[in-house]
Amino acid sequence: MVSTTSSSEPGIPEAGLVIDMADLATRLAARRAELSLPDLPRNTGTRRTPSKRALLKAIEDLGGKW
Repeated sequence: MVSTTSSSEPGIPEAGLVIDMADLATRLAARRAELSLPDLPRNTGTRRTPSKRALLKAIEDLGGKW
């Protein structure tokens, strides 16, 4: 069955739609400010599984920051 909500056919406005993430972040920040939404705290990570902790340590060891 073919999806009716996504298509790569030319002539369909949604086909190939690219979202500029910087623009999206700006719009979201403005919307949050407009609605007076508070900044939500990040997850403290106190309930991570050992496998998740190992993954995050491996990312950090490679110089990455999640």
